[in-house]
Amino acid sequence: MTSYDLKRILAEELARIVPGDAGKRRTKFDYVLPGFRERIHPSGRKSYVLQRTMGGKQRLITIGDAAILTERIAKDVARRLILRIELGQNPADKKQRAKKTPTYASFLRHYWEVAAPTWKPSTLEIHDIYRRTHLEHAFAGKFIDEIRHADAVRWHATLTRSAGPGAANRAMEILKAMFGKAEAWGYLPEHSNPFRGVKRNKGRKIERFLSKAEMARLGEALSQHRADKPNEVAVISLLALTGCRRGEILNLTWGEVQGRKLKLIDSKTGSRIIWLGEEAKAILDGFPRSKKHERVFRFDILPVSKIEGFWRMLRVEAGIEDVRLHDLRHNYASLAARSSETLPIIGSLLGHSNVRTTARYAHLDDAYLRETVESVGTEIKSQLFET
Repeated sequence: MTSYDLKRILAEELARIVPGDAGKRRTKFDYVLPGFRERIHPSGRKSYVLQRTMGGKQRLITIGDAAILTERIAKDVARRLILRIELGQNPADKKQRAKKTPTYASFLRHYWEVAAPTWKPSTLEIHDIYRRTHLEHAFAGKFIDEIRHADAVRWHATLTRSAGPGAANRAMEILKAMFGKAEAWGYLPEHSNPFRGVKRNKGRKIERFLSKAEMARLGEALSQHRADKPNEVAVISLLALTGCRRGEILNLTWGEVQGRKLKLIDSKTGSRIIWLGEEAKAILDGFPRSKKHERVFRFDILPVSKIEGFWRMLRVEAGIEDVRLHDLRHNYASLAARSSETLPIIGSLLGHSNVRTTARYAHLDDAYLRETVESVGTEIKSQLFET
């Protein structure tokens, strides 16, 4: 028989019920794990507790209900608590803090409840996707004041590798705003936002637009799906023909469609008017009109997910795998620049509030520059060496 068996037998022999008057709480001591107790309440309910000395005083720590925890698990918890106490920690500190400082998960829910009603429908749709895929389990088990700048940097770097630089930047901006509110609402001290100062990933330079051949292949791919995916084809076509942002078309309502123009109530830069060419107008005329508040394009799942999925398939079919959906807007701006339109006019077409924003779109592709150089050179040659 081992020493452990002897201890166990001794503990069973020595285990006793502390006598007390009927109807009072009783305690069953454990002689193998000092300080560990099983309490029997007058109602018959049992719970596990640990009695230890902390700061020169006797403290009683409730471990849990015996209906939920087995004795073995309760003892494991008790041993960990004893270790923490011997290291000078107070197990009650975290419990006290929980009453004042929320966990990351609970504050994320609270922030969403307060902030979401102020977001545009398109913003809420995108943010909800990011919440489900990247945010909900980002800092599991942590209180918001436990998340440090180094934690934020590591999380951003990890997300960059797994989801890409753009997604990591977008998710980080959401959390940066959330922790800013935590400061403003008094949950965190000022200037403690862990995401402040996290370096954003560099964005891709906007210099990709479509050649005539690529536009032709895209048009052919669109025509192949016009019958089975009319909504998707119409959205992509309008993005190419108007230079609109994705959300401006996806959230377009019939009340905003007014003849040869779209009168957007709330675009990214506020209300604005988009004039339609014959081709764009014909696309909208092909759909039956509905009530003013209803969207022109209705999908059975989230519109952004539907369009992004269709675009990924479409660009493979058209052989333009490196082209983003937003590049259609850039392509529109480049064609306007090649048509000798001025920056203010291009800015008006795109809905820019600052001409410097337009300047990054209004450059020409190398092929067109070479074509122009050749044309100018030929003209100069004919004049310079004219006989």
